[in-house]
Amino acid sequence: MSMFCYQCQETAAGKGCTIRGVCGKTEETAKLQDLLIYTLKGLSQLVVKAKINTSNKKSMNYDVLSSLFMTITNANFDCDSLERQILKMLKYRDELKEGLNIEGYSDAATFFVKTRSEMLDKAASIGVLSTENEDIRSLREMIIYGLKGMAAYTEHANNIGKENHEINAFIYEALAATLDNTLGADELVALTLKTGEFGVKAMALLDEANTSRYGNPQITKVNIGVRNNPAILISGHDLADLEQLLEQTKDTGVDVYTHGEMLPAHYYPAFSKYDNFAGNYGNAWWKQVDEFVSFHGPILFTTNCIVPPRSEEVLSRLFTTGSTGYPGCKHIVADESGKKDFSEIIALAKTLPPPEAIESGSIVGGFAHKQVLDLADKVIAAVKGGAIKKFFVMAGCDGRMKSRAYYTEFAEKLPKDTVILTAGCAKYRYNKLDLGDIGGIPRVLDAGQCNDSYSLALIALKLKEAFGLDDINELPIAFNIAWYEQKAVIVLLALLYLGVKNIHLGPTLPGFLSPNVAKVLVEKFGIASIDTVDSDIELFLA
Repeated sequence: MSMFCYQCQETAAGKGCTIRGVCGKTEETAKLQDLLIYTLKGLSQLVVKAKINTSNKKSMNYDVLSSLFMTITNANFDCDSLERQILKMLKYRDELKEGLNIEGYSDAATFFVKTRSEMLDKAASIGVLSTENEDIRSLREMIIYGLKGMAAYTEHANNIGKENHEINAFIYEALAATLDNTLGADELVALTLKTGEFGVKAMALLDEANTSRYGNPQITKVNIGVRNNPAILISGHDLADLEQLLEQTKDTGVDVYTHGEMLPAHYYPAFSKYDNFAGNYGNAWWKQVDEFVSFHGPILFTTNCIVPPRSEEVLSRLFTTGSTGYPGCKHIVADESGKKDFSEIIALAKTLPPPEAIESGSIVGGFAHKQVLDLADKVIAAVKGGAIKKFFVMAGCDGRMKSRAYYTEFAEKLPKDTVILTAGCAKYRYNKLDLGDIGGIPRVLDAGQCNDSYSLALIALKLKEAFGLDDINELPIAFNIAWYEQKAVIVLLALLYLGVKNIHLGPTLPGFLSPNVAKVLVEKFGIASIDTVDSDIELFLA
């Protein structure tokens, strides 16, 4: 069986990539990622069936999170690192098997491979399409993709010293369940919602980790121009990596700029003390192929989204760390205490020209839950007085498809008495538009990274309480979400668990939804795809 992958929104023809990923991953990479997930399923089955207490298995728990994270779209293209991770997880699995009677366990818990060739041969028979029933396959994959997003958020929290063993236990439970052929559609739908429940817990854990370490986000004006110093660009989501980079670059004459989903780091007060924290460079992840050329300095990827570079010159300036990887890039590994040595990146930056300006001015963000709730009286008064008629949650991902211009046009055409609540890189479609304010309240309130969709949920729940409503769906809030990869999947499942209905999802519905599963989402939760901007605005405002 050749590769088959349909986990992201840009999957070929909306059905699945079978030759090479639209993201750029090869068939070999895709198969190794499939085998890594299969290995995790087998390990999890051992944990669940043998009732193994994993609360004292910190390294294994972390490596399970990292393994899931490595398979997220645009995170890791490096077959060597995927092979090493498979062997590491097989070692954990086989250590768990010692002394157990493994009769009745699945192949995932017992198979053996050692070489790359053996891995690829095995992967050909255990990929997505090995589950023949289309609806069971659809539900299993939706759960797995939700787990990938959950693992990403949980790993970030772990990196800041926050753990939740309930989340770890659920990940084992859910992975093991995808091997259980006795579970039908109803049981898997229930498990999907339970995945959403633990997605909320994971986002809450990361919110606690970030705010306890770096303070609550504050309204902040972020420079989008450049200074005349050599510089490093840091991309991804991991604030612990940013903190270490800023510590190691202070007083070196080297500036640090954020890129993509790292932009919201500027909203945390703990980072304002660094004079060399210069601003944000560029836009959403998919524009990096051009913007990295003009940046000139080294780029550090802490997480996805990596786009394969077009030139060797740019490749020579790329570094990866954590769960990311790309062939030909230097990978920075943490020592036993979690410290990473970025001296090679800093030394390279000093030899390269300063970044070239691609825009100027500033943008404003920092509207996470505490900041917005501090403004609650003002917001509630604006709603009760009729100044704000409706809120639009436009969180999620950005992507390359031309159809995503819909979100820019949607923001531009919204009536002036509406406010956009956003999180994730979807904001790059409209966060630089001059949409004005309502009585001093900006019409675009940026809560932060995609995990900060948790903030938007808290804001909605607080407004429900303030207005004395019984149902979150009675609020003047509409959900028009853009998705791209698996962190958006866990956000969607979290919203469904919280009871949010009538979410519009675009620019296309996921390719991994079978017709019957899509029908359930439509009938039970009111999930809908986007239409034209004008018709959607009319529908939302009706």
